[in-house]
Amino acid sequence: MRAAVVERYGPPEVVTVREVAAPEVGKGQVLVRVRAAAVTSADARIRGARFPRGFAPMARLAFGVRRPRRAVLGAVLSGVVEQVGPGVVDLAVGDEVCGTTGMRFGAHAELAAVRADRLVRTPAGVSHEEAAGLLFGALTALHFLRDRVRPGDRVLVNGASGAIGTSAVQLARLAGGVVTAVCSAANAQLVRDLGAESVVDHTTTRLADLPETYDVVLDAVGTIDVAGGRALLAPGGVLLLAVADLAGTLRAQTRRDVVAGPAPERAADVTHLLDLVASGDLRVVVRALPLDDVVEAHRVVDSGRKVGNLVVTP
Repeated sequence: MRAAVVERYGPPEVVTVREVAAPEVGKGQVLVRVRAAAVTSADARIRGARFPRGFAPMARLAFGVRRPRRAVLGAVLSGVVEQVGPGVVDLAVGDEVCGTTGMRFGAHAELAAVRADRLVRTPAGVSHEEAAGLLFGALTALHFLRDRVRPGDRVLVNGASGAIGTSAVQLARLAGGVVTAVCSAANAQLVRDLGAESVVDHTTTRLADLPETYDVVLDAVGTIDVAGGRALLAPGGVLLLAVADLAGTLRAQTRRDVVAGPAPERAADVTHLLDLVASGDLRVVVRALPLDDVVEAHRVVDSGRKVGNLVVTP
């Protein structure tokens, strides 16, 4: 099978597409013919060995000290079940599925072996590109916003045009929040179309200069520190750090008004988000590139100007 292979840390050009052995399917796994796989900021951080400040030693141990432990990256995919392993009873050959691979990665390939309990059936009307594009950002946004946005709450989403942000704007609006989106002027109309009431151009306005405070502040891109974020909060408000360094993550453990840490990957949440897409309540902003253009995909992610979600199609 063809796969995008990363054998050393470095810039996007270290990724090469070539023939590799197909994965073996073990107990409780299925073999998925990948139709679309997300290329995310997590993939780019691992490929480039660029981890949030303070996390580098732990990340190297987890992902590989001198080179990536998993040569084929990609942790979010959508495709068709091609083979069912022993012990799998809820999925069958031909099922259209999507989900996450966890620390096994392997989604940037024509075939991937995935634990069956990490996959759900993709509902009719949701494309493979939408399903794969949805999950990385939307699962994170859902984790941080769920039960924290009430009708009428003023919600600030920093990095509103990215993978997490485009979902966060919509999920906050669906919960009844009044959303202010922070992004570049070029993406202002996009986030308004997604439900933002107002837009702040981060290239011309400092967040510290905003004239109001917010009940919920979600930083989707890691440019707000704990002190600066708390200054934006109204009384009783909460700061949500979807991307935080070690110091910010530790400080969040000691404060009731700051939340940080990884988002869990639950099949029930995947199903919930897919249902929102199928019903038209959640829009997936996604750009698809062929697998052969995976280097360009990594370049776009590295640029920090990726709009919405980016997927490759093997």
